[in-house]
Parts: sequence; structure tokens; C-alpha cells
Amino acid sequence: MATTVTLPPGPSAPRWVQGGYALALPHRGMRRLRDRYGDAFTVDVPIFGRAVVISDPAEVRQLFQSGTEDFDNLERNLGRVLGPGSLFALSGEDHRRRRKLLVPPFHGRRLAAYERIIEEEAEREFAGWPQGRAFATLPSMMRITLNAILRAVFGAEGAEFAELRELLPAMVELGSRLAVVPVPQDGWGRWNPWHRFRAMRRSYDAVVERLMARAEREGGLDRRDDILALLLQSRHEDGTAMSRSDIADQLITLLAAGHETTATTLAWTVERLRRHPAVLRELVAEADAGGSALREAALLEVQRTRPVIDMVGRQVRADSVRLGRWTLPRGYAVLVSIALVHDDDSVFPEARTFDPYRFLGTKPDLYQWIPFGGGGRRCLGAAFATMEMNVVLRTLLRDFVLEPTGERAERWHSRGVAGAPARGGRAVVRRRTASAAPSPGRTTAPGAPARVPGARA
Repeated sequence: MATTVTLPPGPSAPRWVQGGYALALPHRGMRRLRDRYGDAFTVDVPIFGRAVVISDPAEVRQLFQSGTEDFDNLERNLGRVLGPGSLFALSGEDHRRRRKLLVPPFHGRRLAAYERIIEEEAEREFAGWPQGRAFATLPSMMRITLNAILRAVFGAEGAEFAELRELLPAMVELGSRLAVVPVPQDGWGRWNPWHRFRAMRRSYDAVVERLMARAEREGGLDRRDDILALLLQSRHEDGTAMSRSDIADQLITLLAAGHETTATTLAWTVERLRRHPAVLRELVAEADAGGSALREAALLEVQRTRPVIDMVGRQVRADSVRLGRWTLPRGYAVLVSIALVHDDDSVFPEARTFDPYRFLGTKPDLYQWIPFGGGGRRCLGAAFATMEMNVVLRTLLRDFVLEPTGERAERWHSRGVAGAPARGGRAVVRRRTASAAPSPGRTTAPGAPARVPGARA
């Protein structure tokens, strides 16, 4: 085993200066550091401390394929706000066992059952959209994804649905900010935001407890499709059931991982498509003809060019470990810069060009296209989120004309964990009429090119 530590170069400014730089210029700052130090550099920032940032695909692949004896869960992560039973908080064998229980809901029959729920929520939200004037789509996308998760994951309805819909947006937003800002959990008296967050969490736990009690009282769990019902029935390998607190932690984890991130990607999708009218025309024609290949490719490209999560990371667990060119000591964080990988011309030619056609007829390399992370800790709900975005975009294209724009691209704005379009993914729409739809069978819009070279992001 290698013992001589070899770290990439990096800035020497104090931790608080580097932390302020990271918060003020998260995207441009990463690019500037790459331009100065190369595709790997060492930083010292609040929350993570001394960390190595990587973006070389070979080193990213090695990290994601490494065993937990070398690299495992970050010590400081979203588990601080989601609870000790959350997948984000678990490591090693505990994480493997819990993840195994959560795989079934996101595949096969159950995933197909959720599609209609998402379409219903999209139709309900879109019915209230203004026509002919600009508005931000992000709030609408937030409501769609929240309502879909409350139904598909929590199995909520009635009073509990209304309570969670009122409580969770503020709770998730506050938790998202607390996860990335080094606020002490004690001290500051009543001004400490952690006190407010904990009060929200107590309200959340009480509602989820009522949902679980009702589900068990009414029975028929095996006939329900929601994930709460599945977790109540699930058993560990030794036959024991999940605790009520662990179920509550997992439900809020699934919501946190799939609500804001999915909604933000949909807002970015609107922002991107309005600025690429040729792609938009062909997407409409494809949807009218019943196709989906270009739509799926466009969503892949939106996530490549506008990833809503900046980083995914691991912690060094071995005394020292070799990662590509570097030898890292125990305790160091290794952070993969998703944006830098996606922005690399050697990985994605003309990387700053928005070009969905690069993904037509091919699947992305999951060690290079990494909006959901990778390896054994890749986002469990990736398939659910992908399906949800596909259904929402399909419904939008079917029911509305999305007006193109020549306005400048919306800037990136930090919402804590997620990065959103600064103006909320503004749109101008008109409801479609029967005469506006292309004739049946047409698969490409008039004048739509096979590719859109040079369409800069």
C-alpha cells in the first residue's frame, strides 16, 4: 500500500476565504480553479475541510468503482438534515442493506403505476398557466413534483396530504441551505435556524406517524403501490422490520432527492428549449407522432449542460489510497465536480453547445454523464426522476405551444443544494388547438435540422 501522500496543487487562502469564494462563484469559481491548476486541485472549505476535487473521467470511474474499504460515505452530508436512518447518513453494510430494501419501488410495475399520477398532477398544474405573458415555471414544477411524490411515495391523501404540502416546501428549502452553510446546530438562542428546522421535522414526523398508523389499521398493504406501504412490509435479511423513525427518514430522503432536483431540471428544460427553437419544433412534431427518442435525449442534454447538483463525494477510509495520479490520506474528502466533467470538450465534443442529438441512439456513459452521481451510491430514484421529467415534458408539449425567445440565457442561482435558473425558467405559452397540431404521422417539423451545430449554451 502506498504511504507517500501526493496531492494536486490548489489555492492557499484560508478556509473561510475559500468557502466564501465557493459560495459566491460556485460554477465560475470551479472553472477558474481548473484553468489555473488543472483537472484536479486541492481545496480547504467549510463543511468538508481539506478535499481533493477531481474531474478526470478515469479518476472518476476509479472512485465510483472502488470498494468501501477505500472510499465510503462523506462524514458531512445531507444525513445531518434528513436523519440518521437516511441513505445519505448510512455507510458500508448498513447502506447496502437499506438500499436493497428500497430498490423494488423504482422498477417494473410500480414505476409504470406512478406515470399516471405524474400526468394528472401536470395536467392539473398546467390548467392554471397564464397565456401570452411571461411567468416563472419553477414554482409550477415544484408543485407537480411535490404532489406526485406525496401520492406515489407517501401514499398521502386528505388532511395529511394538505399538511405535508404546506409543510415540506419550506422544510426542504431550509434543510437544503443548512446542508451547505456551516451553521452550528447549537447556540445563537432562538435565532438559530436549526431550531426552526427541528420544529418542522417534529411536525413532519407526526404526520408520517399518522399515515403509517392508518395504513396498518386499514390493511391491504400488498395491494397498494405507494412506497410507504412497501416499506411497512419490507424486512431486513434477518427478518426484522424497519423502524418507524427509519421509514420517516427514508421518505423525506426520497422527497429531498427527487422533488427540488427534478423540478429544477424541468425549469432548466423550459429555459433551454425556448432558446433552441429548431430542437423545440422537432420535439413537438415527435410528441405528436407518438415518439420519445429526441425528448429523452433532450432531457439527458439538459442535465449535462445544466446539472442542478454541483458535487458528489466520498471520504478516504483507508490509511492511504491511490487515486489515479494522487495518493490521498485517511479522512480526506474527494469531490467529483459534475459540472467540470460535463463541460470537458475531450469528453463531450463542443461541450458548451446544447446538442440533444449527441444522445440520440446511444446511452450516456454513467462515469461521464453523472447528474445522479455514480457507483454504489448513485441516486436510487434516478429511474423515477427520468420517467417523471419525460411525462411532464410530454404533457407540456402536447397541450401548449412554448414560445421561443431571443433573450440571454438565465444565469445559475444557488438554492442551497440545487442550482436553479435565476429567473425561474420563464416561459410564454399558448394552449394548443386541434388545428395547431401537425398532421398525423409527421415525425419532423418543417425546416428542423438533423443536428443543431453551433447552438451555444
